[in-house]
Amino acid sequence: MKRPSPNRARCAAASLAAALVLTGAAGCSGKAGSGTQDKQAEGGVKTGTGVSDTAIQLGALTDMTGVYASLGKSVTQAQQLWIKQANAAGGICGRQLELKIRDHGYDPQKALAAYTELEPEVLGFAQFIGSPFVAAAKDRIDGQHKALVIPQAWSASLLGSPYIRTVGATYDIETVNAIGYLLDQKRIASGDKIGHVYFEGDYGENALAGAKHAAKEAGLSIVEQKIKPTDNDMSAQVAALKQAGVKAVVISAGPKQAASLVGVAAAGGWNVPVVGNNSAFAPQLLATPAGAALQKDYYVAASTLPIGDAAPGPTALAAAYKAEYPGAGLDNGVVAGYSAAAVYGEALKKACADKDLTREGLGKALLSLKSYDSGFGITHDFSDPKAPSTRQSVIMKPDEQAPGGLKVVKEAAVAPAAQNFTPAG
Repeated sequence: MKRPSPNRARCAAASLAAALVLTGAAGCSGKAGSGTQDKQAEGGVKTGTGVSDTAIQLGALTDMTGVYASLGKSVTQAQQLWIKQANAAGGICGRQLELKIRDHGYDPQKALAAYTELEPEVLGFAQFIGSPFVAAAKDRIDGQHKALVIPQAWSASLLGSPYIRTVGATYDIETVNAIGYLLDQKRIASGDKIGHVYFEGDYGENALAGAKHAAKEAGLSIVEQKIKPTDNDMSAQVAALKQAGVKAVVISAGPKQAASLVGVAAAGGWNVPVVGNNSAFAPQLLATPAGAALQKDYYVAASTLPIGDAAPGPTALAAAYKAEYPGAGLDNGVVAGYSAAAVYGEALKKACADKDLTREGLGKALLSLKSYDSGFGITHDFSDPKAPSTRQSVIMKPDEQAPGGLKVVKEAAVAPAAQNFTPAG
């Protein structure tokens, strides 16, 4: 995929720099936390849970103290930045936006308790970190609550719901694209073995499904290594994969596990390429003993340009984020969080125009976004809940000289094996 044309790029930059100027009809009413009772406002706009005459309340279920703490902080701060910008531009539908945040520390009990606490108070959730936790709440979201959730999770098991909508390729497709990159670069070939280190549960097993599909299409074989989120030392996994004679490794885990795997392999003189899913990197790793090894032969797939890219969208966001949080580092969580909030904003604007700010109205509004330009290298289609919003992935490589620690080595594209692959939703 080519970079946006100059005109499109200038438009994307302008919309970001102008903080996604949001306009809408004023004069709406209703009270936040009104349960499932929808109301007809004086201006003809229906309102319901999480919407008052002055505010729209959204929830964020994040991880600031667990395995994805660095991601959770960046995602949340980026969403707070988006809300500040949106409110400065007049809000949406004559209302100011509010973000109610809960840290679950990547603990399932805390995550579900936080969801239960916030659900009666918010219109929906602009963030929910953790595929297993979102999946655990799925029946309630779809059946009773019908609150739009945009998770920071990309498991194909979340597809099919009109209320849980991922922004980007699912883990299985992302993994197919990552393996496709190694095939394109002739780092692996038919007949080779590739290792796959993956978290038990929704995330890792969905990524494994993609790896198996890619392997079948290319004549590869997979050597599996399942781990837990609490496993931080990958020495045993590296030893097993080296003994098996694999030619490359896929890691579908967290940043700590990726750093350990790459660092242990390098220390032992085992030089094979490693590719990771979008959540398997954090720029803080570049300052660790594994930093040099990560920059040598480690690659990350994601459905967005990195925050340090020179394209207008990332450039504008990086400047705004650094101005708002001068002591914070840049990473791709900033892009992911901001993008999710911006998608929510687009759906809210459409719901306002349709005069329906209820949960049902918001869900219908998102379905109308068939060609949403994120400003970060990929266009998304939210019209089909059974399909991911894109099949494209950008392939990036760690680079300590790049803001955010990643540089693009292959622009957004779909591997041949991912073209007609059906995610196991």
